[in-house]
Amino acid sequence: MSAQFPIVAMAADGPHTWIMINALRKEFGDFPIILEEGEPANTFWKRRMKMLGPIKVASMQAARIPIKLTKGRTQQVIDDMIAEHELNPNMPDAEHIVRVPSPNSQPAREALMKFNPKAVFVINSRMIGKKTLNAIDAPFINYHSGINPAYRGMYGGYFALANGEPEHFGATVHLVDEGVDTGDILYQSQVHTKPGDNFHTYIWRIASGSREIVVRAMQDAVNGTLAPHKRELPSRQYFAPTFGGYLWNGLVKGIW
Repeated sequence: MSAQFPIVAMAADGPHTWIMINALRKEFGDFPIILEEGEPANTFWKRRMKMLGPIKVASMQAARIPIKLTKGRTQQVIDDMIAEHELNPNMPDAEHIVRVPSPNSQPAREALMKFNPKAVFVINSRMIGKKTLNAIDAPFINYHSGINPAYRGMYGGYFALANGEPEHFGATVHLVDEGVDTGDILYQSQVHTKPGDNFHTYIWRIASGSREIVVRAMQDAVNGTLAPHKRELPSRQYFAPTFGGYLWNGLVKGIW
């Protein structure tokens, strides 16, 4: 079967999702979006508790209070970014939006087989299992707001700054495998923060400086010129900040 569309997106809702998809639409035109439903909070936290233990998870949940308190005045920073970089964080009026319960569901696999793309762009998605990855003969390419392999998982930009490594504040576009952000790297971006940035704006700042590498990677995939590689960095997976960690980084290091 020949590809009906050059690319398809597998995504979950979020501003950086639509920033990247809208950038790709300028290059590729309208293409299908397989949009997963949000995972219930109870399911998410139960999985985290099993993985990390109740004490650490309780501290992560408590950290949401000071994180919320630092949200004031960030909307103006975000609005300025949108204007300066011409970001479009809104869901497009796409012809083909298929809503599925999860990327690992049968409806998601059926949609992939129906659209039969040359490449799949993945953003803000839950981990994709082997069965879905093998559903079609096409590379799955993920956008990650962090520099792999040093900042896999969540909030890579925040933790890079908190660790005193601003050179690792950026994004990675990589092939998807069954690990957490462990696939071979295609492109990476280095982005600089600006005054007023904090936990709430980092994902926007990274997205504003990373659209080009997303477009380039998907062009390579469609043209059959992907050049994956590895990077020699210590590999670590991050989760949400803990209560004590967030306050320490903010009060002592000025990283909120």
